[in-house]
Order: sequence, then structure tokens, then C-alpha cells
Amino acid sequence: MRCTPVPTPNANNAARVCVPGERFVGIDAEGRDLAFSGSGGPYLPRAHKMGNCVIRDDFEWVYTDQPHTQRRREILAKYPEVKRLMTHDPQLKWTVTTMVMVQILACFLVQDLPWKWVIFWAYAFGGCINHSLTLAIHDISHNVAFGNKSVRWNRFFGIFVNLPVGVPYSVSFKKYHIDHHRYLGGEGLDVDVPTEFEGWFFCTPARKIVWLFLQPLLYALRPLYVNPKPVSGMEIANVVVQIIFDLTICGLWGVKPIVYLIAGSLLCMGIHPISGHFIAEHYMFLKGYETYSYYGPLNRITFNVGYHMEHHDFPSIPGSRLPLVRKIAPEYYNNLPHHTSWVKVLFDFVFDPTMGPYARVKRISKPMKAE
Repeated sequence: MRCTPVPTPNANNAARVCVPGERFVGIDAEGRDLAFSGSGGPYLPRAHKMGNCVIRDDFEWVYTDQPHTQRRREILAKYPEVKRLMTHDPQLKWTVTTMVMVQILACFLVQDLPWKWVIFWAYAFGGCINHSLTLAIHDISHNVAFGNKSVRWNRFFGIFVNLPVGVPYSVSFKKYHIDHHRYLGGEGLDVDVPTEFEGWFFCTPARKIVWLFLQPLLYALRPLYVNPKPVSGMEIANVVVQIIFDLTICGLWGVKPIVYLIAGSLLCMGIHPISGHFIAEHYMFLKGYETYSYYGPLNRITFNVGYHMEHHDFPSIPGSRLPLVRKIAPEYYNNLPHHTSWVKVLFDFVFDPTMGPYARVKRISKPMKAE
């Protein structure tokens, strides 16, 4: 990858920045050794690069609309054929159903394993499948399994795909994920953005590691604090079905399969190579950029969630077709900064003093009426 000059907001000159995965070493005006962040961060003295505390003390507040709406209009005007990609993915339901069946088989296989191997396989195998299933649920929340004309079937299918995850969340995720797209970074509306306490407290490398471990819990609890919504009947059905499934598995093969499922979900949504996408998607590795894509091999097992810029531009296009968006309109994506390694994203997030839960764009948004 190469460095490209990118204008720095509120500056009269252009700052040399790198796309993720690259490192540059130079000398500043005072002769100090400088290291360039591989994640695309600013020049920092090398002695400060592994600093003890995040230098940010607030979110990056902006007063502009999110960029995805305008880019969507431009692309559709220039390439109307993109609209043909906005249909359901008939293969998705078969792929994820197979994954659910694999996890049920795994529950049978782990019932007599020693505990240490139950946890090992939960992290190394089951958790990977469960994390992939959560990303399938993400796609299903956009109605790409059965199409927009079969919304209820998408919700039912999401509840089914939720089963190996061990805890019910599919329907609730759908309810809040709509706001994430509609009000990206919106204060009090986008629950994907960390709270003020998270930004203030998790500000050292050690605390940021703890924060990564706590990600599943924070994602579950944050909506209740930031933007609580009434519980729907479908959410109750999600809980009831999940409890019945968990009790059935426990009754058939004991508690180890349940630990295998839930531990895998928690561990692989914390510090795990796949979980790097949580940080890669919207944390501000470069000033002025709030959404990033990743085009690496892990997209093959994560339903192309790495194509996140493309996804926010066209949320109704299934993940399997997002690479076609970039292929059709390359000039809109090829020159944007993107990540090349989710593992490196996690490393830079922990040890780069410019990164932390505060490294998110926030904007004041006025709620729109539901469509």
C-alpha cells in the first residue's frame, strides 16, 4: 500500500497519511524520531507511540450529514445498474442453516470433553461460527434472506439463526441497527457509539484490552442506557425460543454444550481476529473518515462485513454482492483509506494513544419519522 496526501481539516497544508497496514519513519522539525501509525494515524514521537494514556478527551463532533447518503445518490445516478443488486440473496438461508446444524452437531461432540477442551474449541471453532452467524443476523436484519416483501419471515429466520449464539438478541439488534444506519454517529440515537464513561475510563492500553473483552456485554447493555425502547412481542418470542433451545440442548447433552455456545460467542466477540471488524468499521483512524472497509480474506467467513463503506452506501444489497458495488464504481472506493488486517486494527487500537472509545465521530441528529 502507499501513502497519499490527504488534506487535514482546518489546516492550510496537506498531511501525509498512510492507509492501514503501512508504517513510515521520519524526523520532525526538532530532530526527534517519528513513527507513522500503521492504522493511518498522525505522526507521533516514537517515545509517545506506546504511551500510557489516550490523548483524546472527547468524541470528534461534526455538524455535517453522514457522507453515505450523498455518495449513494451519485453512484445511482452514474451507475443505475447498481439497483439490480438490491434483491434478496437466495443462497443465504441455506448457508446459515448449514452453519446452525454444524453447531448443533458440535454440541453433541463436546458433551464428554474435558472443560479445557470445551473452552478451546469454543474459541478456536465454535466462536468463529457463532460470530459469523451474528454477521448473518446483521444481513438478515436488512431483509436480504427473504426480501423486503417478507419482513416477518426474515425476523423468524433471524430467531432461528440466533439459536447457536446462546443468548437472544436477533430481534433487538434489528430494532437498533436501523438507527445506526439512519443516524450514523447520532447523539442518543446510534447505540454503536460508546458512552461518555467508556471514552473517559477505558483510556490506557490495559483498560482498552479490558474494554475489548467487555464488548459483547457493552453492546447488549448500551442501548438500555443510551436509547431505551419498548420491548416488542417479537423480542419476547426471541427470548422464549432461545430459552427452549438452550434447555433442550442442556437436557439432551448436559451443560458443556451450552457453555461451548455462549463462551464461544463471548470470547470471539472480544479479543479475536474476527472481532477486529467492530473497531475497523467506524473508529476514526484518520481524521475526516468515519467509515472504513476491509478487503482481506476474513470477508469469506464474515459475509463480507469488511465491505463496510459499500454496505453503508447500500444497506439493502446483500453482503455477497457488495464486492460488485466496488467493481462497478471503483472511483468511489479505491482511493479511500481502508484496513488490510483486523488483527493490526486491534493492536493499533490498544497501543496507539490517539485511539480509544473516544475515537468516534458524533453528530447532533434530529430523529426522523419512521418510514
